[in-house]
Amino acid sequence: MKKWFMIGCIFLLAFMIVNNPLSTVYITSMKEDSVLVTKSYDPLYDEIESKANDFKVEASDAKIDQIWKALPGYNGMEVDVKASYDKMKKDGKFDENKLIFKQITPNIHLEDLPPSPIYKGHPDKPMVSFIINVAWGNEYLSSMLATLKKHHVSATFFLEGRWAQKNPELAKMIYDAGHEIGNHSYTHPDMKNISNEKTRQEIIKTNEVIKATTGSQPTWFAPPSGSYRDATVEIAAQENLRTIMWSVDTIDWQKPAPSVLINRVMSKVHNGAIILMHPTASTEQSLDQLITQIKAKNLEIGTVSELLSENRVLNQRSSKAPEKIK
Repeated sequence: MKKWFMIGCIFLLAFMIVNNPLSTVYITSMKEDSVLVTKSYDPLYDEIESKANDFKVEASDAKIDQIWKALPGYNGMEVDVKASYDKMKKDGKFDENKLIFKQITPNIHLEDLPPSPIYKGHPDKPMVSFIINVAWGNEYLSSMLATLKKHHVSATFFLEGRWAQKNPELAKMIYDAGHEIGNHSYTHPDMKNISNEKTRQEIIKTNEVIKATTGSQPTWFAPPSGSYRDATVEIAAQENLRTIMWSVDTIDWQKPAPSVLINRVMSKVHNGAIILMHPTASTEQSLDQLITQIKAKNLEIGTVSELLSENRVLNQRSSKAPEKIK
């Protein structure tokens, strides 16, 4: 009985080794009371594993910066050894262009930070975001939306609640076009100089109007004219909104010539830029060329939520190999 038990255990062990997808297994001999197995790992698998650290990028934690306030984290990446091996094993040789990466999440996330305004995305993320504050300028919206659609660009529109209530069709049109909707207060007051109670009313009422007109629930708040105090940010956070500022300003309300506006943005644009604009003639006339030039710098354009997410941009390259991540 003991003999057959031992034989069964040995056969089970042999079965497990033979079915190990990461090894090449050879059974060299078999006897009645024993099975002699030798196992040899594919050198290619070992090579991928040994080189994996050369391509690893550590995740970056979200943090509070003295100048830029809240900065989001950014996923790192590491080689998925098995997936890379599966892609290379047919050719039987190491090819860094066939490396497959997986993302590594940070330890500290944006939601772990205390309430603080956000001026830009992570400096390693090759993406920018247009924030378009809307309290007027209806005549320019359709053209701007058409340009954004032409370039397959999604922006974040911050709607004044009073405007959305008066223009529900336009508010819905913006949302239905695939853009993100944010809160821009109800009556466009100077948030720095109003009471806590009035601040909360402005935020809550706008949320209610946006929800009623578009069906979406805002998660971002842009104080009018960028004016706020600490209590403004804290109250917005209590209403589940993070406060958004900007790092590049078109100053389009001054009605600059398109060439001036484009040069102003392109001279300051950077990884993680939040670019402030409004529905004006200057922005309408500049938008097509602005998008083209930003994309020519290998910068993607996305919503605030996309910009501030920890996800890596898919076409971003590591220092040595194309980034193919999952």
